[in-house]
Amino acid sequence: MRVRTKRLSGCAATALSLALVAGCTGPEPDSSDGVITLDFLSLAWQKESVEANKALVRQWNTSHPDVRVRYVQGAWDNIHDQLLTSFEGGEAPDIIHNDASDLTDFANGGYLADLSGYLPRTLRGDIPQASWDTTAYGKGTYGVPFLQEPRVLIAATTLLQQANVRIPTPRHPWSWDEFEDVSKKLTRDKNNDGTNDRYGVAWSMKEPVAQSVNLSLSTGGKIFYKDADGKNEIRYDSADSAVAQLIDRQVNDDRTAPRNGLGMSGSDTLPGFFAGRYAMLPLNFSFRQQVQQQAPKGFNWTVLPMPSGNGEPTQGTIPQTLSVSQASAHKRAAADFIAFLTRPEHQVRLARGDWLLPTSVKALKDPSLNTEAYGWKTGADLAAGLRPSPVLGVRGYPEWKDKIATPAYQEYYNGAFGVAELRERLADDGNRILDRYQR
Repeated sequence: MRVRTKRLSGCAATALSLALVAGCTGPEPDSSDGVITLDFLSLAWQKESVEANKALVRQWNTSHPDVRVRYVQGAWDNIHDQLLTSFEGGEAPDIIHNDASDLTDFANGGYLADLSGYLPRTLRGDIPQASWDTTAYGKGTYGVPFLQEPRVLIAATTLLQQANVRIPTPRHPWSWDEFEDVSKKLTRDKNNDGTNDRYGVAWSMKEPVAQSVNLSLSTGGKIFYKDADGKNEIRYDSADSAVAQLIDRQVNDDRTAPRNGLGMSGSDTLPGFFAGRYAMLPLNFSFRQQVQQQAPKGFNWTVLPMPSGNGEPTQGTIPQTLSVSQASAHKRAAADFIAFLTRPEHQVRLARGDWLLPTSVKALKDPSLNTEAYGWKTGADLAAGLRPSPVLGVRGYPEWKDKIATPAYQEYYNGAFGVAELRERLADDGNRILDRYQR
């Protein structure tokens, strides 16, 4: 699950590529007055987030006259390929904003610096080990995880009240069985013509893999495991497939979720949600901003935890990260800037700008992140249940995702075949891919 991935126009993608190849040439030679210049590639894209990042860069430059940071605006679209080009061309930025899914390949390729010896103890101690585990590869730490988000249910308050269902909380979430029952109560065929006028839930599955994998943790699954020799392997037993089978039931048997939702992105489901066609939407936490901006006047909505199969809302996550290029001539200075950018009070500013959650324990206690407004408190309470996505650290995952898992899940959810064939494709075919990366 790439956090905050956005599809951009060809012009935007070209602009980023030019910024990486032409503009990010690493630190300039030290000037005659001894000033170091570091390039910071930021993928912030929302107005508030860009402003927060630029303000912190200005604050750093004011207080550190000997180490100047130059802000370089990037974009999420095709960032992996664009960074790879800059690494191989010897023109990578010093400080790199990305997400943890890219760190395995880049660390294995020798493109990222191991930050283990550069980070202050205060920073190490303020971010939970579960978050650090998302940026670890081998014995090294190749990024600082600083922003994260759970998947949540965004629900129409009025419809929940009319159905007289129990409202779940992070401490007492719905079980998956209860969620199925609630979805049935919220589904309506008002004129009994055999076609639902309202569905209990709409599963947006245009990109089905990350959510299918990350939600498997809620039922005790993982999909990606270690074998006896410590190698990665894919299994797809009952705990791993429980959520996928539930989605299949809701779409193809109970008809509490629309089939056309399977081809939608999260944004695509919002008009139907506002029109009362869908009562609940499983979406990433940051979608709250779009809901807040686009909801009709008087539309009441709430943020609920995702259901759980083991009593607590556990799920996988892929945090946003800050890394240092191995080619940087000033790794210490770059790491110092990252430590500055990820101070608790600064994480709060960055998280609010992106409608995400900070990884910092101290930052999560900030009053502005614990208000009931727009579900901020629900998200903060869910942070303790976030775990590293099972896909992190798995070489070959991108190929498995694109060639095997995406088409397999899409066909399965559309009712083309059953869970036995899904298991065969994901595990049997998938393990052949993973084995090539582990020879």
